[in-house]
Amino acid sequence: MTQPPDPKPTPDPAADLTPASPVVGRPVAPESGQGARLRRLRRVRTPAEERHRAQFLGFLRLFGGAATLLVLAYFMWTPGEWPTRLLAWVALTILADEFGGWFGYVGVLLGGLGYLSPEAQPAQWLVILPLVGGALFALLLVKHSGGPLVLPFAALLFGGTLLAVGRFGPKIDPQLTLPANATFQRTALIAMLAGLTFSFVRQLIGIIWRLRARQLREAQAGATGQAVDLPA
Repeated sequence: MTQPPDPKPTPDPAADLTPASPVVGRPVAPESGQGARLRRLRRVRTPAEERHRAQFLGFLRLFGGAATLLVLAYFMWTPGEWPTRLLAWVALTILADEFGGWFGYVGVLLGGLGYLSPEAQPAQWLVILPLVGGALFALLLVKHSGGPLVLPFAALLFGGTLLAVGRFGPKIDPQLTLPANATFQRTALIAMLAGLTFSFVRQLIGIIWRLRARQLREAQAGATGQAVDLPA
């Protein structure tokens, strides 16, 4: 006997499946079109957020620079061997300069703090202070004249000055033997290379970060403009 058809057939759940109603266990096709591009873009900060971020970064620069100078002052004041003081003076001055230009120049001046130290200064420091201080000041001037591309020239100026004085200084003054000392040259050059390497890496990361931020703003502006032009 033939059964009559159901006057109210049960709807097939598979017939109602759309891209907007995924099935558990079935991968969803990636969204395409303008909506997907907009969702991939990061949210652009508001002017108030940018202002707060700039204030926070400014505070971090001040705090980092001041902390670096305090550490440098500690090394200059406390008793220690002159190679240790020389290494700390050059490296921490270049590091302090990364937080702001005037931090670096203050670091150069802190080299004279050794004269006020309770410990009697060795005779070598009378030669180290003007020689390394002058070379360090010239390094900072060149470093501030451009971006990471000028750092090799700053390194050549600093190292060339010390090596030239070490080679020709004893010929002018036979008692000027410290600049030709291997420990002096090695300590000063290692500290300089460490500081400038850190500066180069930091500046390179900053350039890449700013480039990506600019590309993001351009992509956000372009996607927003295309979304406005879409027909209703």
